[in-house]
Amino acid sequence: MISPTQWDLPPELCCRPMAFVALTGLDVVYNAVHRAIWDAFCANRRADRVPISFKVLPGDHEYPKCRTKRTSYEWYIPKGVLKTGWMNKHLNLVPALVVLFFELDWDEPQWKERQSECATRVEIVRTSLQGRNTKVAVVLIQKKTPLPPGEDLVASERAASLCNACDLSGKSLFVLPHTDHLVGYIIRLENAFYEHAQTYYYTEIRRVKSHKEFLNKTTHQLLFVRHQFKIAFFSELKQDTQNALKYYRTAYSLVHELRAHETNMLEIKTMAGFINYKICRLCFQHNTPLDAIAQFRKHIDLSKKKIGSAELAFEHTAWMSKQFQSFGDLFDEAIKLGLTAIQTQNPGFYYQQAACYAQERKSQAGQLCSHPAGVSFPTSDPQDTPSGALDFYGQRAWRQGHQSIDPPDGEKEKGGILALQLKEREVLHSELIIALLSNAVAQFKKYKCPRMKSHLMVQMGEEYYNAKDYTKALKLLDYVMCDYRTERWWALLTSILSTALCCSYLMAHVKDYITYSMELLGRASTLKEEQKSRIEKNLIRVLMNEVPEAEPDCEEAGTKAAQALWSDRVALAGSNHYTIEVQDYVPFVQCKARFLSPSFHLDDPVQVQVFLRTDCPHPVRFAKLCVSLSNQEYSQFCVVQESSEPSSQENLCLLPGKIRSYCFSFGANTEDVGKKVEITAVDLMLGSESGRCVFLNWRGGGGDAASTQEALQASRSFKRRARVPDQQTDWDSVTIQASTMIISRVPRISIQLSHQPPALNNEMYLITVSIQSHEDTVARDVKLTAGLKPGQDANLTQSTHVTLTGSEGCEDLPALLPDIHIGDLQPGQTVEKRVFVRCVSTGPRVFLFHVAYCISTSLEGHSITCRCHKDETVTIETIVPFEVAVKFVSTKFEPLDRVYVDVPFLLMTDILSASPWPLLLETSQLQLAPTLTPLDQPQSQVEQVVLQTGECASECFCLQCPPVDNGTSSVASGQYLISWKRSSSTEASVVQTSVPLPHVLVETIPLYVHADLPSFGRVRESLPVQYHIENRTGLVQDVEITVEPSDAFMFSGLKQVRVRILPGARQEMLYNFYPLMAGYQTLPLLNISLLRFPSPANQLLRRFLPSRIFVKPQGRPVDNTSIAAA
Repeated sequence: MISPTQWDLPPELCCRPMAFVALTGLDVVYNAVHRAIWDAFCANRRADRVPISFKVLPGDHEYPKCRTKRTSYEWYIPKGVLKTGWMNKHLNLVPALVVLFFELDWDEPQWKERQSECATRVEIVRTSLQGRNTKVAVVLIQKKTPLPPGEDLVASERAASLCNACDLSGKSLFVLPHTDHLVGYIIRLENAFYEHAQTYYYTEIRRVKSHKEFLNKTTHQLLFVRHQFKIAFFSELKQDTQNALKYYRTAYSLVHELRAHETNMLEIKTMAGFINYKICRLCFQHNTPLDAIAQFRKHIDLSKKKIGSAELAFEHTAWMSKQFQSFGDLFDEAIKLGLTAIQTQNPGFYYQQAACYAQERKSQAGQLCSHPAGVSFPTSDPQDTPSGALDFYGQRAWRQGHQSIDPPDGEKEKGGILALQLKEREVLHSELIIALLSNAVAQFKKYKCPRMKSHLMVQMGEEYYNAKDYTKALKLLDYVMCDYRTERWWALLTSILSTALCCSYLMAHVKDYITYSMELLGRASTLKEEQKSRIEKNLIRVLMNEVPEAEPDCEEAGTKAAQALWSDRVALAGSNHYTIEVQDYVPFVQCKARFLSPSFHLDDPVQVQVFLRTDCPHPVRFAKLCVSLSNQEYSQFCVVQESSEPSSQENLCLLPGKIRSYCFSFGANTEDVGKKVEITAVDLMLGSESGRCVFLNWRGGGGDAASTQEALQASRSFKRRARVPDQQTDWDSVTIQASTMIISRVPRISIQLSHQPPALNNEMYLITVSIQSHEDTVARDVKLTAGLKPGQDANLTQSTHVTLTGSEGCEDLPALLPDIHIGDLQPGQTVEKRVFVRCVSTGPRVFLFHVAYCISTSLEGHSITCRCHKDETVTIETIVPFEVAVKFVSTKFEPLDRVYVDVPFLLMTDILSASPWPLLLETSQLQLAPTLTPLDQPQSQVEQVVLQTGECASECFCLQCPPVDNGTSSVASGQYLISWKRSSSTEASVVQTSVPLPHVLVETIPLYVHADLPSFGRVRESLPVQYHIENRTGLVQDVEITVEPSDAFMFSGLKQVRVRILPGARQEMLYNFYPLMAGYQTLPLLNISLLRFPSPANQLLRRFLPSRIFVKPQGRPVDNTSIAAA
């Protein structure tokens, strides 16, 4: 019998050949030890273990009989290439090694009897093998772990005795201790078994090769192929894949050298397919995919024209389909094992080609197997064989073993061909094609080939249609239509839509039928006008609840069933209302809706315009047009219903290609000011309540799957558009405006801001706001919002304060004053409001002045109250009014980096004006820290001083630092307060600015010295100078004092002296200096050295003493005569 899977490759060909080892003597059912041994052989085999196929067989198992060895091939004529059972025989029936398991310890008391029993079992195994070259081995299952070789003399002696009794070599006897390390022993046994199996297959290969010398190429061509295949197969069992590939390639070449004719063509192709499969599989296994692809292409080129019998041409296409499918499976399996495929070379192409041959097979079967009804199956099935299977692969059952050109029995040949044709007629070709296409789609989807995937999905849909599975066909075709609409493949889309229309007609799906009909009537359809006319008439029939005419491509049987279904649909009294989302299709009617403006003022009517155009052959009358808006209250104003009077607005009869527009207007609600109004949907009703009613629904402002691309092409087109008459509309120029904004009425007021920028830091900056009404009526409930514009930096919000009075404290004032009540404004009236702003930090700020008011007006005959508002913004820069520089100097005005305890020094401040406006300094104040004390009462020296831009005012204070706890530390100085305002503003409040004084380093010195001397001297007149030396330590200080002479002075006093100064005591030294020259002269230097404290240097002490003095010239005596003369 020929089954639908007759072209499938045999499983023994597709599996990985592994050495077959039979295990005997194991009772895996009742013996736990034997079961554990068997599980160790078979369970959880890792990839690193040797490739062996194990099978447990009884000790007296009958193996296949060995045929008598042929000594001569002189008169031998082969009947076929390869027997159907040969591969299975060597994979599962004839073992390379038979292993006998026997429980026997070396210290067995009844050794002789057990040895004899073991020898008997070995002999039984050898007898059952009947002269085959299969190896025999014995494994002794022992309870104890054996000693290392050479240490147990008894074991060595008895092992030799057992080998002699069983006629075994020492390499064929093994010991298996049943201990905790059983798996490790089993793996070692496996390796030994694998070596024995290798030897067996090597012997078999040599045996087959030895036949070659007896063959001749005249009558033994089949044997050459057979022997090369067997050698290759034995090499695979031996895991020698390189040699296996070599012998398979030789066998493949020999197959195509065979004389081919109709009677043996199938056998040649079958064997060529087997060998090609093996070659490709081994190439993929060797990671040489290009060799596999090249071999397969060569195989197809050599085989595609070997059709065989013309009456059975479908067999050839079936075989070709299977070749591509098998290679696709191999390719996919190699990819799963790590091979990398690419977009242009992946298994999908081979599955696709297999589907193409399957489709060709279906076509050929339809032609060759379409016998008249009177033709019946032969009485005796020609496919039956006595054994139920063929003797040789690829042969006919009614003439097995026949190798001549002409068939032996013509009648049997005809009956066999007829039987095959009738069997082929029963094959479900569509299922085979769909399975192959499904595999191809999965591959193209995996390798991101969307167009190939879509193309094959169309073919799958058509096959489902042919198989009368219309639901699956529609599901696939619907999926592909989206892609073809997007890519604008209109011819392909039309073809798919036609198939989908047939499916929906045959299933009597009303909604789908209407949807596909509308799209086939549209501009994307490539159907002829008469076809569109037929579809439009059918659409009208469906809408009138009548049965449509059959589609031309539908079968007669399917048409009758469909008409019955449609009649049932007509009789049903259920819902006949359908809604079709046409946004994703290309229907026969186009829609564009728009607001006439992106925004409408509250006192203007909102206007909506809808454009419709049909592409069908005949006029279409719609029943209703509705525009749905985001605010449902407005939707009631945007409805058109077909009326009996054909007026311009309410006539919903659309002519082919003519554009109709419908306008709507309504007044917006006050609550919608500042909100967006959107067109959410446009619904066009087709049909009537009495028949079927279809709502064509466009989301948003209309458009469909093709309109976006069409608009883009129209904008990019260089073609000159034909001029459209004034009364008509150019469809491409109509743009969709699906949303509009309701904005407040245009305010008719003016806002003027008066101020003097820039603002000064911390001042109360005055901004005068003038509001003037230009309305025709009273502006009611006027409110002002003033302050910092929202949305700026948060730090600006915290450092900006706004108030209506300039004298308030600013700590808790907000940055924005909302809803300042102004009252009502008469037409032409002006109101002023003063706003004070204080900016704590510098930088630019944007201030907002928002005026809102209410006013009454009329819209379309109704009185409405409009809320109007106007904003005015101004950017004001804030700068510092002045910069203050502070420095510490000595009493000689020398810069100090530190001060000394109880030593007077000067604090100097400089105020530099940075304001473009004159500044009035009201007063200044020095607030000292406890660590500093003034030597006199500090008073402001800049009071009521006016500073122009760039001018500077300075102050000087004499201070000293009382004793501190630490020897040297940094102490706070205090702060400097300046009170100021703009001199040009009499109403401006005084601003007090606090300037922190810098910290100063304080140091304690052990000795302090200062001098008392006149402010100037005179040449040759005595100049008394008294030096005061004070000991500021708690110890008696030995002080050495020397005076360095000067060229400008003579002096009298101690030039060098050593004195002792008690703690806290003061030593005075008096000198008389006698100036010799006039001008600024250097005084004699006083050098002071402390013997206890060598660290304070002379340079430090000299900073406290005057170094120069001005000496006046000697005065002349008064001349009375000269005076009198004068």
